[in-house]
This record gives sequence, structure tokens and C-alpha cells, in this order.
Amino acid sequence: MIEFTRKTKETTIELIFDPYGSGISDIETGIGFFDHMLTTFAFYANINLTIKATGDLHVDTHHTAEDVGIVLGNAIHAFMKSMPSVERFGNATIPMDEALVRSVMDLGGRRYLKCDLPRLSERLGTFESDSIMPFLDAFSSNAWMTLHINVLEGSNSHHIVEALFKSLGRSLKMALTPNNSAIASIKGNPEIRGGAL
Repeated sequence: MIEFTRKTKETTIELIFDPYGSGISDIETGIGFFDHMLTTFAFYANINLTIKATGDLHVDTHHTAEDVGIVLGNAIHAFMKSMPSVERFGNATIPMDEALVRSVMDLGGRRYLKCDLPRLSERLGTFESDSIMPFLDAFSSNAWMTLHINVLEGSNSHHIVEALFKSLGRSLKMALTPNNSAIASIKGNPEIRGGAL
């Protein structure tokens, strides 16, 4: 169980993360659609996740989404610092009606994000779609993760984003799957976490 709190002039984020839970979540960010996506992510990742966030939503949704990504990424990085015996790599291609999204990740300590997200509807409920990339960037960077996301098909913005969060969750579930080796790298066990595996 990992707990994180982040407070700035823009947001306050409290997070509890259990990487080997049962998909139970309690998400309150003040942004209904974002709550739905994070709940979906936790379910498909099979993690237990509590997030309580308050932010400057009178400005926009950018800061809240980005800071949630920072804290969630930090939680994954804190878990990986112990060098657990996990698969490290994960990938999942998920359909939702006409949408098809693939997520591929490596928890090996290399920070990189490539996402070919198409232009979406300006808002999904009260959530500004331009906040998705800052969330993904903060999430992957603070998790020390390589993350590739490809939108293979899709025309409905809701379906594309929901398929994205489902594939992201399922990919994380695979990457965190325990294995029998000391570390999934031919380099062995680096002394300083943050170096590439």
C-alpha cells in the first residue's frame, strides 16, 4: 500500500495505491468524466485506487488532470523502486465500438511518451480533452515509464478516450504481473533506480 499527498497553490491530491488489489476505486476529482476514466483504469489494471483531488477548476481542468498524473506516476515509481519481480512490459489493444486503441508500456526506468491522440471534441462532460496529454505525460514521466499509445480507429471522442484508459489499465496489469526472476533485465539489478534496465 502506497500513499501520496501533493499540495500546491493549484491543487491538493491525496492518493492511496495498492498494486495488487481487486479493481476497487474511490475517485473524486471534481471532474465527472475524469473520475469515470480513472475508475475504468483502476478496474482494468486490477489495482485498488483512492484519489481525492481538489483543484482550480474555475480556471480549467488542466492542473487537476496533470497533478493526478504526477501523483499516480509517483506511486508506481515508488513501488518499482523496491525492484519487485514483475514482468515489466505490458501491452493491450482494446476496442470500444468503432474505436480501437493500443497501449504498450515498459516500467524499465526510461521516460518516454508517444501518443498519436487525434483531435477530439473540446469537452467530454466538463473535462477538457486537451487535459488528456498533460495527464499522460505526467503519469508516464513520474512513473519512469516508456509509454506508446496508438489510436488505431475511432470517430467518437468518448469511445476513443475510454478505450485508451481501458488499454492503459490492462497494460499496467500485465506489466505488474509477478514473475519468478529477480528482475526482468539482462543488466541485472542496477544499484540506483532511475537508471535504465
